[in-house]
Amino acid sequence: MREAILERRAVIASRTTTVGMVLRDYVVLAADRRATAGYYVAHKKTRKIVKITEYMAMTTSGLVADAQALADILREELRYYELTTGKRPSVTAAANILAAIIYSSARFYPYIVQLLLGGYDTAPRLYMIDWFGTVTSEKYTATGSGSPIALGVIEEGYREDLSLDEAMELAARAVRAAMERDTATGNGIDVVAIGRDKYITRSYSV
Repeated sequence: MREAILERRAVIASRTTTVGMVLRDYVVLAADRRATAGYYVAHKKTRKIVKITEYMAMTTSGLVADAQALADILREELRYYELTTGKRPSVTAAANILAAIIYSSARFYPYIVQLLLGGYDTAPRLYMIDWFGTVTSEKYTATGSGSPIALGVIEEGYREDLSLDEAMELAARAVRAAMERDTATGNGIDVVAIGRDKYITRSYSV
């Protein structure tokens, strides 16, 4: 019974669309702005791409409170890591820390989230982390209820040698396509590109 309830909560909570892709010099993240509570549009200006550091960001799909809490915890863990080691944490280390936090709570008090963590350390990197604490490295992917539609658009247009403008436009187009068929996706698009010493943001109205 408990597992069935959690699965139902996860399905309801994942009503959104976020995408990510890795290029030669950048990682690109995109998300819509609509927040829903069941079938009710609760907010139309939600920011679903959360800046973690100057070289790392996270997209959020799932329960908003859980995602916000995880972003805050991850920021503090990365600060502690840097203070104790004297080194800037890699994106890979951050993804593993985040996955460990989620996994440690998954059995009893799970975070109902599906996250994309993207950033640039020695190269652009993209990781998907689910609510069981599974972490996978990706070239491109999507999360949320609109993800099947968005993935179709990305797969058709993705190349690792896309220019930055082409990639940001492709990410926005993927989310926009999801808006056409997914009622939980809408109200604008935010796109973030992270490269070596660069953190670029764009917004698209629809």
